[in-house]
Amino acid sequence: MTDVGPFGLSVRDQALEADVQAGMAAVEEGLLEATKSEVPFITEAAQHLVRAGGKRFRPLLVMLSAQFGDRYAPGIVPSAVVVELTHLATLYHDDVMDEAAVRRGVASANARWGNSVAVLTGDFLFARASHILADLGPEAVRVQAEAFERLVTGQILETAGPQDGRDPVEHYLDVLGGKTGSLVAVSCRFGAMMSGADETVVDVLTQYGERLGVAFQLADDVLDIASDSHESGKTPGTDLREGIPTLPVLRLRERAARLGLADDVALCELLDSDLTDDDRHAEALRLLRAHPALEQARQDTIRYAQDARSALAPLPECTAKTALVELSDAVVHRAG
Repeated sequence: MTDVGPFGLSVRDQALEADVQAGMAAVEEGLLEATKSEVPFITEAAQHLVRAGGKRFRPLLVMLSAQFGDRYAPGIVPSAVVVELTHLATLYHDDVMDEAAVRRGVASANARWGNSVAVLTGDFLFARASHILADLGPEAVRVQAEAFERLVTGQILETAGPQDGRDPVEHYLDVLGGKTGSLVAVSCRFGAMMSGADETVVDVLTQYGERLGVAFQLADDVLDIASDSHESGKTPGTDLREGIPTLPVLRLRERAARLGLADDVALCELLDSDLTDDDRHAEALRLLRAHPALEQARQDTIRYAQDARSALAPLPECTAKTALVELSDAVVHRAG
């Protein structure tokens, strides 16, 4: 039994383990090949985040979903490279928008080379992903284009904020469906589709991926408040300090508006203050950790992860299905 992929997912079947590990190794080679350029500086910038590592969550889902058809079909590894390149490209752009200094334990591309290089490197990765897609057929191009449209729409909605009268929590969940759920769903779709799995299986796995992607991001929201740096791998309250309205904060504001309790209102006012001040930030983090809004956000996360698991019910029992179930359970575990 070997741990592969994010969260230390344990694969108990030797044949599945061998397939997944071989596929992931091939994806890693494909990523390095796809990020090479005749211009050495472009290669360096494009491979910056590839070499920094990462969970490779999306390629893992491609590999597991391919088990429901011909797991050796030629389009599986290239499609996994496509989804990871797309994900990496969004990280370059996100870091510019968020003015992030660090990504995956190394200096972000924008901190190292400036915003213009970071944006253009992200564009370069999108171009390389499109080049690979062209060889996978028009249906793959269409699926990826639709997902990319949803991803960008989610990012725009996040930037614009909810319209007047729109529930901020519903708006936020829609944002996550676009920003995160869309590409995770495509990862599962590509794995099943490229393997030639039955269309009903493709649809089931796509629904699973959508829900799992949202659950994964919600778990990150909870961890940003609840975890220590050793557990989460990043400084607690990073999103809080940057004023990013994650689900625990939205649940707090929802409760404050509904009940009008003095402590809730005071905490909202604290969150609206300058949290670059270490003392204010520490106090906000302490209060949120003890607040019912954090538990409500945790329950929201668990619900999405359980919905992802439930979506798998129509699939035949097999080791790949067990691994996908364990991934949804791992998200629940991360959320506590």
